[in-house]
Amino acid sequence: MSESEKDFTTENYLEGIRNKKLLGSKCKNCGEQYVPVRKLCTKCNSANMEWVEMSGKGEIAAFTCITVGTPFFVEKGYDRNKPYCFSVIKLEEGPMISAQLIGVDESKPETISVGMPVKVTFIETDVKGDTRVDLGFEPA
Repeated sequence: MSESEKDFTTENYLEGIRNKKLLGSKCKNCGEQYVPVRKLCTKCNSANMEWVEMSGKGEIAAFTCITVGTPFFVEKGYDRNKPYCFSVIKLEEGPMISAQLIGVDESKPETISVGMPVKVTFIETDVKGDTRVDLGFEPA
């Protein structure tokens, strides 16, 4: 099944990330774009959607540095002495998406700013012998 024939599901969106592609959906009627994908355009209520690959470029809309994380991040080595950043990114195409922010000094949040240009990256983590690929962003 080709990418254009796949249903607009979270699983197919995550499959794109595992294949190191940031995919979204675009309304063929009004042009509105969504990441993660949606089956229905919330702007014009159309179900006439298509898959699109995003540029992966954008800017930080919001961020936070976290010192007490989820078990997954604690297992990856993050803690009070090694925080991680989570961000909301406004993509060039318009949609906003949340993801881990890497390649910054998490211990000095004053060096990170809203509006900072970023680009997509894919974070590979070994989880019990399997490689997990997650979406991330880093300074452009």
